[in-house]
Amino acid sequence: MKFTAMLCLFASIVFLFLFLLHSLLRFLTSGSGRLKFPLPPGSLGWPYIGETFQLYSQNPNVFFASKVKKYGSIFKTHILGCPCVMISSPEAAKLVLVTRAHLFKPTFPASKERMLGKQAIFFHQGDYHTKLRKLVLRAFMPVAIKNIVSDIESIAVDCLKSLEGQVFNTFQEMKTYTFNIALLSIFGKDEILYREDLKRCYYILEKGSWPKSSHLGGKQSRIILICSNLSWVTTGLTDEQIADNIIGVIFAARDTTASVLTWIVKYLAENQSVLQAVTEEQVAIMKSKEEGGEGKVLTWEDTKKMPITTRVIQETLRVASILSFTFREAVEDVEFEGYFIPKGWKVLPLFRNIHHSPDNFPEPEKFDPSRFEVAPKPNTFMPFGNGTHSCPGNELAKLEVLILVHHLTTKYRLISFCLFSSAAGLVLGPQSGIQYGPFALPQNGLPITLSLKT
Repeated sequence: MKFTAMLCLFASIVFLFLFLLHSLLRFLTSGSGRLKFPLPPGSLGWPYIGETFQLYSQNPNVFFASKVKKYGSIFKTHILGCPCVMISSPEAAKLVLVTRAHLFKPTFPASKERMLGKQAIFFHQGDYHTKLRKLVLRAFMPVAIKNIVSDIESIAVDCLKSLEGQVFNTFQEMKTYTFNIALLSIFGKDEILYREDLKRCYYILEKGSWPKSSHLGGKQSRIILICSNLSWVTTGLTDEQIADNIIGVIFAARDTTASVLTWIVKYLAENQSVLQAVTEEQVAIMKSKEEGGEGKVLTWEDTKKMPITTRVIQETLRVASILSFTFREAVEDVEFEGYFIPKGWKVLPLFRNIHHSPDNFPEPEKFDPSRFEVAPKPNTFMPFGNGTHSCPGNELAKLEVLILVHHLTTKYRLISFCLFSSAAGLVLGPQSGIQYGPFALPQNGLPITLSLKT
């Protein structure tokens, strides 16, 4: 009797399970067409943690290459608390960023969204994004930045001069340099009056130590007070929108450009023939100005006479691939290249994988600026993204790099790399290590020394 009762109970449970499973499948495959296409192949890793550690604890090239080899150019994973679909072909990246961009809204991990603020340009589409982009471009287009070349040069000269004869962390010092230029581009030539106050505001936000109750009031009141003479406050934006977008511009302009500069210093020091070619180009510009009686101050026109240095920047952007990927989020259920991407899943075009594919760039691990003497194939070189959400400050970033490299190569000797040993103290010698997370950097931020040429 007991056995019969247990058997009936078991049969009931099995029947209920099959009924619920059947109902679920009918629900998922009805209406919107969910599961008519399979999810991309791949692994979601551990619960919540996913495969975050695997990605950020090693060379991201290894992680991406192993996934592509196993699953193909579109695969699923789970990083930073989010289920994701990663795409590694130029054509698929264009679909997400340009052709079907309306289906994939820009997004960031939750921690960065909280820091930057919900009104920042990075998180929006449509009319609001268009309005903000026009406003930001007003400060970063060539017609605007060509008027601050001498001011950027002054910041570069002061930065390098303050470091002479010291051992310093390249990345940290370049962050200061790029931060000051970001302030200049936003606040104009009066930024020096507010520089220290703005730094304090930004660093508090960056460390996440701003009291939650005063997140809006504290951040906004300080920044709006400083911005009172800006055109930003006459555009119909709220205080919160102004504050969030200024913080966002500084965030975007600082660490990434500082990383590029750090890698350029490393690559120039490791490739003496490239360093010599860049130096000769920059010295020729300097001598031409002196012979023409133009003075030593660089002009916008001078920066257009630096093709070799420009190719070094391009190759650095490719090899280093500071941003391995960008975040997008599916705004609805999407059928994509024969796969199903659920609403809310992150979609990540893999810039690093595209930049390091031998199909796009022969011998991809080799640092070879001459490869950019010929334009790369369409959609294979995207260091600033693509489409309406591509980086609006790319011209400013290239300009500040060109100016600093000019003074670095014409005035200073490159460079003693410094390794730190707990047993022997400071030891000078070549450095080859790389650290990862959130993006790749030379080990310890590339400690170096500068000495004036004699």
